[in-house]
Amino acid sequence: MSSVRRILSLWFPRLAAERLLRVDGAGVDAPFAVVRDSGNMQLLASLDLAASRAGLSVGQPLRDARAMCPTLVTRLCNPQAEAAFLTVLRRWAGKFSPWVSELPPDGLTVDLTGCAHLFGGEAALLEQIETDCAALGLSARAGIADTVGAAWALARYAGRGAEAARSGDAIDQEARATRSRAAKRRHWERGGAAPVRAAAGSGERIAAPGQTRTALGPLPVAALRLPPEVVAQLGRLGLRRIDELAGQPRAALSRRFGKELVLRLDQALGLVPEPVSPAKPPDHFAVRLTLPEPIGLLDDLRAGLDRLLPALAERLREKGRGARRVRLQAFRCDHTMQSVEVGLARPSAEPDRLLPLLLMKLDEIDAGPGIDVLRLEAHVTEPVHASQHRGHLGAAADGAARMKKDGGAALDDLIGKLGARVGLEAITRLHPADSHIPEKTTKVLAAAWSEPARNWPVRPPLPRPLLMFRPEPVHVAGETALPPRPPARFRWRRRDLVLRSATGPERIAPEWWMDDPEWRSGVRDYWRVEVAGGERLWLFYAHGGALSAGWFCQGRFA
Repeated sequence: MSSVRRILSLWFPRLAAERLLRVDGAGVDAPFAVVRDSGNMQLLASLDLAASRAGLSVGQPLRDARAMCPTLVTRLCNPQAEAAFLTVLRRWAGKFSPWVSELPPDGLTVDLTGCAHLFGGEAALLEQIETDCAALGLSARAGIADTVGAAWALARYAGRGAEAARSGDAIDQEARATRSRAAKRRHWERGGAAPVRAAAGSGERIAAPGQTRTALGPLPVAALRLPPEVVAQLGRLGLRRIDELAGQPRAALSRRFGKELVLRLDQALGLVPEPVSPAKPPDHFAVRLTLPEPIGLLDDLRAGLDRLLPALAERLREKGRGARRVRLQAFRCDHTMQSVEVGLARPSAEPDRLLPLLLMKLDEIDAGPGIDVLRLEAHVTEPVHASQHRGHLGAAADGAARMKKDGGAALDDLIGKLGARVGLEAITRLHPADSHIPEKTTKVLAAAWSEPARNWPVRPPLPRPLLMFRPEPVHVAGETALPPRPPARFRWRRRDLVLRSATGPERIAPEWWMDDPEWRSGVRDYWRVEVAGGERLWLFYAHGGALSAGWFCQGRFA
């Protein structure tokens, strides 16, 4: 067993296309490609083998690809599904080593240190990977070296030499008289068979321990994971291979091309460490109870919950989490399943908080021929923190806090029970808002996802109406003297009202830093008025801004 660090890089060049072919493309003989939107056009993002042999390339516009290959079949890319598929491949690669990390969008990095001998050596391991990928319907290329950068380079560029800066087939680099001959030489771009590169052998894809520099030397500088513009600049200077670049002074390279070039070169050669960070597996909080005989009574379901809840609570406490949503799944003997779900106003791992909510949902479960498996899962959790005890000086405050805590727990339980019936989103509470506008002094929040307000003002600066609505126009006969005072007679909601008393005014200016359509009438003078019959209203006079001035009614006092 060697103590030298060994890294395996896996590249799936046709991941997006072959993922879709695995799902619903079996038996499709036509060339297949995955396209992505880029501005006002669609570009090829991934190709199958048939599309590549037809002369298509990644990044090519779709309209050009269809002109070259009219039988091309396309599908839109799905980045989320492709990322999920790469995660599945990461779990598959865990058979070779426990240290596997994803390299989106189409690569994996595996730390093989001390693991290759279990598969008969590194060459045999590569053969095993090829066999597995062929069975999965995937194209894969692999490289093994002492560093992450070197393994990445061998997986993608092994067997490929550096290309010259000027190519006789480059139509933009030839004289006008020879462009017709160049077009003939590149007949494969017009629908002919594309040239096929020879596949790199296993010997070229494996850099022996301590031979990283030798293995990387003949590869192009693009194998250093450099941006395309930097690769183009290096090519114009005649630096096309890694061994040509490695012999240059580092200070001059850093000044000319930036620190990233030197960093990538040192990482590939092993002068700068580059760790492999495996993805942390997600925490699953679920417990399962397999029953020796099918059950169907409510008492039996409750007895099952009494056994499942303590085990689930223990797992949540170990991770410092509390359940926000809990799902109970009942698997029946006829291989069907029914589930019920409850939510909590506050995350909790206490069985006494979860049990009453689940009991309210047990009536919805149809046992059918009988239930033989129960599964309880907390699929939405949040971190919870234990309270810290204080000293003797805080004993009184601790007692008050415990009283508030008990009352808060009872309120949370009530919200959870009501939410199990009508939905947690339907239960709301008011919170104070930082605004002097009357209708914006409070905001409505979901009670299950907000804390009770503790900073309510002791008393409002001036009385506010019990019922507040959008401003409604008040019709006044005749002109009003300035400064405006409440009219002696006015008409509101098809009623003629007579003023008995008025208190005010209270001037409120709009929020000048935002454009509120409701406040385009400018500064308002509010009055509390009482009309004949005892009704108390909240009127205001808008002095006019973007809209004309006038009287409005916005509320009614108790």
